[in-house]
Amino acid sequence: MNGGPSIIRRSTSEKSNTELTNSLRAHFLVSKLAFTNSNGYGNVNDLSNGLEPCELHATHHSKWTSRDGDTIYIPTIDFAISGLFEERSEYDITVKLFFLPSTRTSESSSHTQEAISLVLRELHVPSIDLLIVSFQGVSFDADDDEDEDIEGDQKQEKEHLNDMIETWRTLEKLHTTGVVAQIGLAEFGSERLKKFLPSTNVRPSVDQINVRDCCVVPKSLILYAKQEKIELLTHNDCTNILPKGTVRDLLGSGDQGAHILVGSEELSGEVEPQWVVKYTAVVRDRGVIENKGYFAMAELQQ
Repeated sequence: MNGGPSIIRRSTSEKSNTELTNSLRAHFLVSKLAFTNSNGYGNVNDLSNGLEPCELHATHHSKWTSRDGDTIYIPTIDFAISGLFEERSEYDITVKLFFLPSTRTSESSSHTQEAISLVLRELHVPSIDLLIVSFQGVSFDADDDEDEDIEGDQKQEKEHLNDMIETWRTLEKLHTTGVVAQIGLAEFGSERLKKFLPSTNVRPSVDQINVRDCCVVPKSLILYAKQEKIELLTHNDCTNILPKGTVRDLLGSGDQGAHILVGSEELSGEVEPQWVVKYTAVVRDRGVIENKGYFAMAELQQ
């Protein structure tokens, strides 16, 4: 699924899950209109053809989606036109990859490579400046970071840590091959960082955290990040940016659904979101966001 950058422009204060959902929904609608109306439309604000929703719903998904083997692209993605206007050197390109609760660790490497490949093809660039990974099941709580051990099932905690390190190896390869200049983490407190860093070959340059209480970053994290030369950044993203129910609503038969999972034997079953990737290209000398968008991947369990 693709949330095209030309469809939605919203305030940076908007939560990423809301921005993503609105972007996907609008992109689906515009793509359906392009096949329903011979004139086509490039912006959701151009909806002036008077078509009733039922007429749009009647447009079969094969008209505005594409298939490559077992993969369906919703909507069809056209990589012919570059998403950037200037030379690559004029931009800072940041990518954040969210692994969702349904993601299997055994597939995290292929998921990472697929997500980065889509961004590179969309922007027509050979590399990105910063890749941040958000692991499933990891959230930051400032109240729990002050000089304490992470309690709980130590066996399960160790397995989770090993899973994250296995995924991190893929990011390290992207770094060593020059595809990604810097790699970073999200939602790691000082205790989790202390357990994670010794197993890394390429250390994270960034730790991005969601601070809820007046942007107060724990002193323990500030000191440890400074010691390890890790830059601390804040964000307002949701950890589970694309819940299963949201995907079902987006693709289903509701008033705002894309009507893809309706009356189709080939597309029946349970939808399991796997990952979301958010990319942002900022013009360096002006600090202006020229391109921002999302890709998302879900599996259909039949």
